[in-house]
Amino acid sequence: MRPSRLLTPFASALALLSGCTMIPTYHRPAAPIAATWPHGDGAIATGTVTGPLPDWQSFYRDPVMRHLITLALTGNRDLRVAQHQVEAASAQFDIENAALFPTLNGGALANVQKEYARIWSLSQTNGPFYMRQYAVGFGVSAYEVDLWGRIRSASQAAFDRYMADALNRENMQLSLIAAVASGMLTWVADNQAVLVTQQVRDSRQHTYDLVRQAAHTGTVTALDVAQAESALHDVETSLQIYTRQRAQALDQLTLLVGTPLDDATTRTLQNLTSLDAVTAFPDVPAGLPSDMIARRPDILSAEDVLRAANDDIGAARAEFFPKIQITAANGTASNNITRLFQSGMGAWNVAPQITLPLFDAGRLTAQLRVAKARKKEEIARYEKTVQTAFREVADALAGRDTYLKQRRAQDALIAANDRQYHLAIARFRAGYDPYLTTLVAQRDLYTARLVGITTQLQTMENSVTLYKTLGGGWVGTTPPRPTASAVGHIL
Repeated sequence: MRPSRLLTPFASALALLSGCTMIPTYHRPAAPIAATWPHGDGAIATGTVTGPLPDWQSFYRDPVMRHLITLALTGNRDLRVAQHQVEAASAQFDIENAALFPTLNGGALANVQKEYARIWSLSQTNGPFYMRQYAVGFGVSAYEVDLWGRIRSASQAAFDRYMADALNRENMQLSLIAAVASGMLTWVADNQAVLVTQQVRDSRQHTYDLVRQAAHTGTVTALDVAQAESALHDVETSLQIYTRQRAQALDQLTLLVGTPLDDATTRTLQNLTSLDAVTAFPDVPAGLPSDMIARRPDILSAEDVLRAANDDIGAARAEFFPKIQITAANGTASNNITRLFQSGMGAWNVAPQITLPLFDAGRLTAQLRVAKARKKEEIARYEKTVQTAFREVADALAGRDTYLKQRRAQDALIAANDRQYHLAIARFRAGYDPYLTTLVAQRDLYTARLVGITTQLQTMENSVTLYKTLGGGWVGTTPPRPTASAVGHIL
């Protein structure tokens, strides 16, 4: 029987053994959350609507907002950092996976050594002679046969960590999209507050002029004039505050986008003088908490980190077993370079080595304990991620139930304060009431309008938050990679 036929069964068995690992069977931890979403009053929702979430282009329907988000997806620097981290994790997986394969090196050797014949008792003379050695070949150095799956476990752990980093990048993208949407809404709200404040300033300027004229006729007192002047300066101060906030909101939006906004986009933003001008968001189905676990990339990322910790246990277990390393070389050798490639100059060597741990003062046992403790740590971290996500969705659902009612109540308050102000100014002009009554009504109306802007902003931002916390906008775009266990082992 030929030697190659003898080696074939052994090689096949070795390859089969090399595919084994000591990674514990993975089980996803039970989610420590309720089966349904709570309502704001503490009751548990029983009729939760299920359904797919729209993609981000369908949810963020405002054209200006979509344009800003598109710019941010290509220009935001934090997203670029996350992408480069994914590339580094992918390369680390390639490094770990490469250890499954032997490294083949080629080389050439030329060794010339001068000796004296008397040293070796070859002659009675002291004349020198030269020892020459030449070799050309290729070989494998210290290749570890992964019988117990130590290298494969490390490769699988590197793959799972790559997936975790890729999912973190996806989660950052979802957060960036939501941040750009909220940043634009904040700018529009500040712009609306500036315009409202300018209107109030013009109104108070007119009232101040009216009170000063009335003071000349003696129908109002100097106190009324001072109150009107104080109210005018107060709103002028507020105008500068909201102007500054609007400029800072634009700076923040520009930072998120990652590039200066062009003139056309800036003009379009400036034309948005009210949050009502922003295209409304569609309602999104909440689904069930179990849907959230499959939708949110941050939860999936935490689970991949847990999988990697589970893989590390397999690598730690394999350290207790013997390691087999093979060093081999094949080529030609001669003491005369002219005969190096002639027939009969072939040379080879094989040097297998087996290392068995006998005593290490408990180091390997401690490494296994560390790996198991890290897994428990990642289980707790995964469960906390799920609980945090549940709380975020529950808060957003509570906001959806209450912000609309709050807006309706605030709109009614603005309408009532507007009637009160017009009645107060009419009575002041008719001489029935002092100016203080008008001033109080004017301030109440102004405050109610600002609170109305804030409430509308919070309502729209809550829709953005609900969509994000449910995992909306992510459709599983993480680039697929072969798992470490799917990669063959070469002997």
